[in-house]
Amino acid sequence: MAAKATSWSKPVTKVLRADGVRVGEIDTAATPGFKGNKQDGEKLLQERGAVLSDLQERLYANGRSGDTRSVLLVLQGMDTAGKGGIVRHVIGSVDPQGVDHAAFGVPTPEEKKHHFLWRIKRKLPRGGQIGVFDRSHYEDVLVVRVHELVAPEVWGKRYDEINKWERQLVDNGTTLVKVAMFVSLDEQKKRLAQRLDRPDKFWKFNPDDIGERAYWPQYQEAYQAVLDRTNTEYAPWYVLPCDRKWYSHLAVTELLIDALQGLKLDWPPADFDVNEQKKRLAQA
Repeated sequence: MAAKATSWSKPVTKVLRADGVRVGEIDTAATPGFKGNKQDGEKLLQERGAVLSDLQERLYANGRSGDTRSVLLVLQGMDTAGKGGIVRHVIGSVDPQGVDHAAFGVPTPEEKKHHFLWRIKRKLPRGGQIGVFDRSHYEDVLVVRVHELVAPEVWGKRYDEINKWERQLVDNGTTLVKVAMFVSLDEQKKRLAQRLDRPDKFWKFNPDDIGERAYWPQYQEAYQAVLDRTNTEYAPWYVLPCDRKWYSHLAVTELLIDALQGLKLDWPPADFDVNEQKKRLAQA
């Protein structure tokens, strides 16, 4: 069954690891490790989505029984990289009761009064949940750095703060799956144009996204620093080419399956006498 269910030449956790990756050299149209085409990928996504759903239900069931472990998927990428699509097509295949989703935009006035991790900590997944961060604490060493919103000596300290905090999360039972999503400028322009051509996509368009394209060299530098300084053994980064949406959906599915399988989840035992309850039900 395992051989049939996977069409990867190597495990996705190995081919997408950020070790040694240079941001300026990423082939955003590539499909690292996958041997098939779009049709193959979409077919496999259905099969693997069922596997993910089963594992997520086990996580949720164990959480209901007191297990405090969780999985946190961090989606960090430029606009149009496909974060929303992953939420719909990957996370959408599991029971929504077992998902804690949070999107982080520009900090509110209240959030600005606190440490940059304050708003992040408040959205961490509960035990038994898959948490999803659409953008994350890394905004504070990406956008903040690129647009010089705080002094370099302020954001410069945050890499070590993030590493220390993520170490604590892992030690407390949260498995981190950090995905750095990269789309080419040409593909991004195409996706922005599609939003402007479709009234049902106007709501997704932000005029500021056009201006942000001019900062891509600075973003490349900022993303490189993130990968170099926060890619740890306990919370590694995975670099995801996102020009092909089907591939990004499939790859994230595989990353989550790997994370959940690593928890070695089984169904929680009944906390009641099964035979007794069967007899009661027969007599009801």
